[in-house]
Amino acid sequence: MAEIAGLDTCRDTEVDEDRVAATVAWVGGVEEPSRVADLFRLLGDATRTRMLYALLEAGELCVCDLARAVEVSETATSHALRLLRTAGIVANRRAGRKVYYRLADTHVRLLLDVSGEHLRHGESAP
Repeated sequence: MAEIAGLDTCRDTEVDEDRVAATVAWVGGVEEPSRVADLFRLLGDATRTRMLYALLEAGELCVCDLARAVEVSETATSHALRLLRTAGIVANRRAGRKVYYRLADTHVRLLLDVSGEHLRHGESAP
């Protein structure tokens, strides 16, 4: 176990200042990484992620159909959708008394596709 733990530490303590400076400049301030972390926390809820996959598959669903598809109450679905809408992950439209939801844009689709691909890639690794 000690050998494995050693893989995550530097044996040579000399810092490459140019690389560190370039990396710090690229990573930017704390605002964007913090916003990305907030996004992943929002997506870290399995029910909300299931809702996104349902919308990815169906294209658009009203709240009652989405609740049925992911097997949670309409109240819980509505609450989750409010969070996702506020974060810009889903968009909605009203048609009479029903509210329909869809993924907000292709970036959300891409994020779901790439995440699933990453998981499947890990499953096939030796």
